[in-house]
Amino acid sequence: MKTFIYMVRHGESPKVDGGNERTRGLTLKGESDAQIVAELLNVEGINTFISSPYKRAILTIEGLAQSLGKEVIIIEELKEIVFLGDNKILSNKEVYPLVKKMFSEPDFLLPGGESFMNCRNRVVPIFENIIRKYEGQKIVIGTHGVVMTMMMEYFDPQFGLDFLLKTSKPDVYKLEFDEGLLTRTERLWRVTSE
Repeated sequence: MKTFIYMVRHGESPKVDGGNERTRGLTLKGESDAQIVAELLNVEGINTFISSPYKRAILTIEGLAQSLGKEVIIIEELKEIVFLGDNKILSNKEVYPLVKKMFSEPDFLLPGGESFMNCRNRVVPIFENIIRKYEGQKIVIGTHGVVMTMMMEYFDPQFGLDFLLKTSKPDVYKLEFDEGLLTRTERLWRVTSE
């Protein structure tokens, strides 16, 4: 029985000094792109919507969920990797070198943050549970770059740092699972945006 997971990386989100990772929403471009995501996935026959608790991930998928009369199930463990304590925002200039270091040193972490390995151990069991629990369905997951990459890499090692660095905000990947095995991956976002 085939199960389809639609990984939806959140749209563009403002990074404001003193802001909070949990509560930052979408920019105007991010909101516009979320509408394109909804149009793209509207024809897929989605059964279930699941999201990280972070506002930007929820906002990227909730328009389609609402239009289909579905609720968005929030799963705390699907939040983005915690780079720094107190949900502090790091600039892109700080984040990209940090992410590269975390991929090459899986146990490295900043004060109050979590390591790549700790995050992976948090996220992958939840993802496996989603695949089992919603077997035979089509599920959208509102997610983040690092967490999405971890979930995909667990099933196929080609999805590593190089893959992450080539993704966009937003981005959409359709994953086909058969009996719990990843059998096909297709990037959907480029169809409408490139």
